[in-house]
Formats: sequence, structure tokens, C-alpha cells
Amino acid sequence: MKRTKTKIPMGNDSGANDSLAHDLAANDTVANDTVANDPVLKDSVAKDSVAKDSVAPQEGLREQVAAGAAPPAPELVIITGLSGSGKGTVLRVFEDLGYYAVDNLPIDLIPTFASLCRDSPHISRAALVVDIREGQALQRFPDMFLELRRENRVLLLFLEASDEALQRRYSETRRPHPLGTHDSVLANISVERDTLSGIQNLADFTIDTSQLNIHELRRLVISRFAGSAEEPVLLVTIRSFGFKLGVPTDSDLVFDVRFLPNPNYVPGCKNLNGKHPKVIQYVRSFPQTGEFIGRISDLLIYLIPHYAREGKSYLTISIGCTGGQHRSVMIAEAVEKNLSAAGCKTALVHRDIAAAAGSGAGAAGNDGGGGRG
Repeated sequence: MKRTKTKIPMGNDSGANDSLAHDLAANDTVANDTVANDPVLKDSVAKDSVAKDSVAPQEGLREQVAAGAAPPAPELVIITGLSGSGKGTVLRVFEDLGYYAVDNLPIDLIPTFASLCRDSPHISRAALVVDIREGQALQRFPDMFLELRRENRVLLLFLEASDEALQRRYSETRRPHPLGTHDSVLANISVERDTLSGIQNLADFTIDTSQLNIHELRRLVISRFAGSAEEPVLLVTIRSFGFKLGVPTDSDLVFDVRFLPNPNYVPGCKNLNGKHPKVIQYVRSFPQTGEFIGRISDLLIYLIPHYAREGKSYLTISIGCTGGQHRSVMIAEAVEKNLSAAGCKTALVHRDIAAAAGSGAGAAGNDGGGGRG
């Protein structure tokens, strides 16, 4: 079967100025299998051409792509390429897309693994990394791969980068090349490139990561290979809290609503919380309440897609008043409702309502001035 191989061109991102050295150093599964940052790319139009140039890896799918439909997700994605080109990063992206991910599986176990995945009711798709760490066994990969794709919907993704980019990444991370330290990094890169050339010729897709940072690579993989897999959605947690009990340490964004009048001093509201209609009516009676809710909601609706685009999976927004009983609860409820209506995946947590209720009416939110907030 004749297959069309696609080399994906890289484009520009005006915000691409992050160094990936720390990400490379943090990946303890393979020496330097992440992507380092490069200078801003030259052609901003090139990225738009990726979608036009991408071709489905197997016959029968090309018509769907030409018609604008996403091809079905492969049962098995095999990620390979040069060390330091970003294989670890790409594997994590597929894992986030719902693939069962395995790094450095011995080649002789791949057919068995594929069979187990195909027969498992719990694993519909999987991704694994095969690279130079296999040693001499890598010579058996081409024949094994051709046999494997006769019975499985398999996609082979090859990652490469320029010698200069790879050498710079090794210099930044100070980690050894998988082929050892007897030769120079450049010499090892050359040997590895020659060793993998035959495998690269089998690849359905080739990505040159020389001028990509980690966020660009993640976006590219999701946009090209998500198929029928569900793209990971950023979970936004809205949490109310009381400052007197401490600011939540896992907060990404914190908003202080103690500028609003405190219902604690209103007769009949002290022992209620921000979910009660009487408290809601009181807090909303002030014009700054509605304006604040609207402005914060608009800000978050603007920010959340940008956080998601940068690869963030969770965003925790903490809204605090004095005791976490009245104002913060009411505002958190309103903001969460607005975000949910805008299509955001949300979770709502009122951290200190139980603490306030459990400590008794008089002391529930006492901050020294008798207020719960």
C-alpha cells in the first residue's frame, strides 16, 4: 500500500520566547527528550499552511481530510526521532488526549502490547516511544512496524531538529547524549541521525522542532493528531475562602472582595451564608457588586483560553472575604455561573463555610471585629 508521508512545516508565534531547558532537565525518562526554545520564527504565514499541507497517514482517510473532516484517531501512535527533539513532550500530549502512554517499550514487546490494547475494553488507543535507547534491537523495528500495521491502525511520528538546535539543548541542560560521552555531542547526533534514517523513511509525519517551544509543539500535535480524541479541557476551580483562615496555597488567581459591605453586621444575616437569598439580595443591592462580577467574569473568560493554549490543565481562582461565609461565597457562585454559561468546565468549592458553621454563631468568622464576611 502506497502511503503519503507529510513533513509538517513550522510557523511563527509572536509569544515564543520561553526557554525549554528546565523542561528538558525535568524529564527523567530519557536524556533530553523535550523541546528547547529557539528565536522567534521567520514566517508567520507558514503555520497556517500546516493545516493545508497535512495529509492523513493511510489511504481511505485522505478524502475525509480534504473535505475538512478530522480522521479517526489511530489505535497506536509510535513516536520516534532524534534524542532531544521532543519525544517526551509529544508523548505527554497524547497521554493528555486520552492515549495510554508508554515510554521506551522494548521493540520485541510492541506487537504483544498492540494486541493487548486492541483486545482491551479499557484501552481504545495508545502511544509509545521508540528511539536510540533500543540499541541493536532498533534494526528490527522496520520489519516489525510493517507487519504491525497490517493488523492495526498505526501512525508513525518522527521528530527531528537541526544539529545546531540539538547541540544547544544539550549544552543548556548539561545532560549526556544516550549514545554516551566517549564522542562529542555533535558526533553522537550524526550517528543517531544515520541510524534512524531508515525509520524516518517509514514515518507518516515528520515534525522539525528546531524552532518550536514546548507550547507551540503541544498546540501543533493537538491540532494535527487529536482526530476523534477529545482535546484536553482546562478545569477552572472557583473557590471561596476567608482571609482569616489563610489564602489557599494552590491559588493561581486571588480576588479580594472585602471592599463590599459586610452582611455580617446586618440583622438576620450573621448566621446565614452567601447562598441564602437574603444575603444575596443585600450584597447585590450595591452597584459595585454587579459591576465587579461582570468585570471579573469578562476578564476570566478572556484569560482562560490563553491559559489553555499554553498547556495549563487546571486553573484555581480563589475569591476571599473576611471569614469565607458571605461575600466570597456569593461572588464565587455568580462568577462560576457566568463562566459555566460561557462554556468553561468549572468546579465550585466553598472552603470555609463548614469551618464557620462548625465553630458556632458567635465565633464563626470572627476576625477580631466580629465580622465573618
